Amino acid sequence: MSAAGGGPAAGVRIGALVRRLDDGRGISVDPDRVLRLASVGKVLLLGEVARRLADGTLAADRRVELLDEDREVGGTGLLGALSPRWWTVADLATAVAAVSDNAATNALLRLVTLDAVQDLACQAGLRDTTVHDRIRAERGPGVPETFATGTARELCAFLADVAAGTWQRPRACALLRDWLAGNTDHTLVADSIGHDPWSGDGVRVLNKTGTDTGVRADTGIVSGRHTVVYAVIAAFEPGAERAAVAELRRWGTTVDRLAGAHRSDSS
Repeated sequence: MSAAGGGPAAGVRIGALVRRLDDGRGISVDPDRVLRLASVGKVLLLGEVARRLADGTLAADRRVELLDEDREVGGTGLLGALSPRWWTVADLATAVAAVSDNAATNALLRLVTLDAVQDLACQAGLRDTTVHDRIRAERGPGVPETFATGTARELCAFLADVAAGTWQRPRACALLRDWLAGNTDHTLVADSIGHDPWSGDGVRVLNKTGTDTGVRADTGIVSGRHTVVYAVIAAFEPGAERAAVAELRRWGTTVDRLAGAHRSDSS
């Protein structure tokens, strides 16, 4: 079934979970289905950077060079098309969160290492959710088939801890929440949530989206009268792109209903 009460469109497979944190109320469909995450997997990279900034093992103003191989990867982002070659860690993390910057992603992965990001996922209790590789323009023999895979249940569990401030240390959670609040892509689940992304008042959406061939995904934290975590992943056949996006937006109506219209100090 879908969040709207019917099954997903033909050619679309869904793994989804929406959960309200104060009372556990929610809805799910195949939340343990392992699916490709596309750029949603970058939330784990951002988590590793936040962890290191919070514990002092990495400085926000440390400068990192974008290599030619970073710039040539293409896809989403801006930094690869801009003239500076050196950016701070804070710059790169902001670019990954705000515009899913692929060049910044690869630069940060090179800095903190893929192994460390995978270790973070394991330490957070994620068995099926991880990053497998750097971003590549093309994938062929001898490299992982995809950037990241995971489940809706595990993404929600991770973000529930981030929302509560109980993952790692509170400073790491705050950093990750701030980065996710700057995401500019509210076209999927968030499209159906009643909020103003350019205002600090009312309902707030902190999220990370992923878009790739055959994948549309969105995971986030929504603060209204209640705090809600969600993850919706759609895998689909060629030609079903619009149906997949419509499915994610239908799930957004469920998130909107569970979060409520307005924040309050007691929520």
